[in-house]
Amino acid sequence: MNTLLLTHPAGLTHDNGPGHPERADRVRVIERILEHEKFTTLIRAQAENGTREMALRVHPESYIQALEEVCPRDGLARLDSDTTMSPGTLAAAFRAIGGACQAVDEVMRREVDNAFVAMRPPGHHAERATPMGFCFFNNAAVAARHAMAVHGASRVAIMDFDVHHGNGTQDIFWSDPNVMYLSTHEMPLYPGTGSIAERGEYNNIVNAPLCAGDAGPQFREAMEVAILPRLDRFRPDLLIISAGFDAHRRDPLANINLVEADFAWATAKLMDVADRTCGGRLVSVLEGGYDLDGLSRSVAAHVLTLMGVA
Repeated sequence: MNTLLLTHPAGLTHDNGPGHPERADRVRVIERILEHEKFTTLIRAQAENGTREMALRVHPESYIQALEEVCPRDGLARLDSDTTMSPGTLAAAFRAIGGACQAVDEVMRREVDNAFVAMRPPGHHAERATPMGFCFFNNAAVAARHAMAVHGASRVAIMDFDVHHGNGTQDIFWSDPNVMYLSTHEMPLYPGTGSIAERGEYNNIVNAPLCAGDAGPQFREAMEVAILPRLDRFRPDLLIISAGFDAHRRDPLANINLVEADFAWATAKLMDVADRTCGGRLVSVLEGGYDLDGLSRSVAAHVLTLMGVA
């Protein structure tokens, strides 16, 4: 498999302040572990800068302007108890959507088989006009809209295995029959959304919540019973993964006990669906994961699986 890794130094410039779990070291440990010789054949490139046009496919102009106005020239600007802007935040956020769209371009043009975008800040909590949960632009949603607008994709599926429900992605696509959002996540847990009853206007939302203490067997059952059959029936033209690794047993922000093998298994199953439905077209974008050891080892398992060498 030809797998593309997209990163950029701008991802290190967003600062949430001391002690915040969503920190630049998350990207540093990912880059470090992916330097191992096992990843020699990984295709590497810097994420391109995102454009206003990309962001506007999801977020209104008034929202982008509001972020620009509040973004500080020095110090930190706290938007809520979890979400903070620093002078480098907008540059990082635009690179994150740029990398996500670049990955879509490469995959849709068959330049690579699949791609992993190791950028921050994450995105799946960002609603159309509300930043929250460490997120500003919804990277996966922008990537989906880009695939449709630029490459003519008729249907896009977004599978989110972050331990926190992607309320932003669900909100954005609630009334869009051409985008399916599917999620496994812990409930009850921040942000409080993601019940099975939340199905979208066109039955295009699939939530498979897990309980605190659940581990690999429960996660795999949720995938096999609730997620994978719906993906198969939807038959997307592109599959996007919101790849959060905070369901790892070491993560401090949740209570699910997955290990690296569970993420590798899920990745392989999603690749199988992509092979059956959309010629293998798959883009993965980094979301959460806050224990640095658990994050780095889980990303390694995820990327090795994408490369077809796990």
